Amino acid sequence: MTDETIPRRKFLVGAGLAGTAVATGLTQTAPAEAQAPAAATPPAAPQAEPLLLLNETEHAFVVAAVDTMIPADELSPSGSDCGCATYIDRQLASAWGGGAKMYRSGPYFKGKPEQGYQLPLTPAEFITTGIAAANAWSRKTYGRDFDRLEPDKRIEALTAMQEGKAAFENFNSRAFFARLLTLTMEGFFGDPIYGGNRNKASWRMLGFPGLPATYANLIDEYRHKRYVAEPQSIADFS
Repeated sequence: MTDETIPRRKFLVGAGLAGTAVATGLTQTAPAEAQAPAAATPPAAPQAEPLLLLNETEHAFVVAAVDTMIPADELSPSGSDCGCATYIDRQLASAWGGGAKMYRSGPYFKGKPEQGYQLPLTPAEFITTGIAAANAWSRKTYGRDFDRLEPDKRIEALTAMQEGKAAFENFNSRAFFARLLTLTMEGFFGDPIYGGNRNKASWRMLGFPGLPATYANLIDEYRHKRYVAEPQSIADFS
């Protein structure tokens, strides 16, 4: 393992999540054996289910990005193996991805960060446009698309995007990274019914029981004891 690799989920911690309940299990530095592998990851393998919105090039970018943010280790499978790429594709193909509940009639003045999203693009258009800009910048900077980079270069590239140092043409790399990170987190920690968190991997990692919200009948039995249960999703109650 080289010094160029980074601890697992450093991007999640670096995005300011340390104060949230979700990040509690993620903010500790992982041991050396949990760091990203040194060998290059091949392009995205064919999916068992068809893509709903992303094309193969866009999907390959997303797979490489989520696997860089969430590499496989003893805690969980990789981001794509957990279904994060599937979740992102489904979300972008949904009414949300099409901007169904967004006001999009302008005017589109340059706003301050606290004013939120200010572009005419739908969420799906924002991500696909951002992927194209990221790959163009990656080709200019590294000579190849992002998903073809070595793991350490992917980390370097995502860090540049996170810090707004990646010079995308007519696009904000920091805003793109922030949206991509949010979608990745949603896919990793959300209910499996939406395509991510496959086999409830993140819930098992955190010890989160899932959907059940009432434990009144267990209070006496588990008083002063740790409660361990098989996590349950929406699908388990359908």
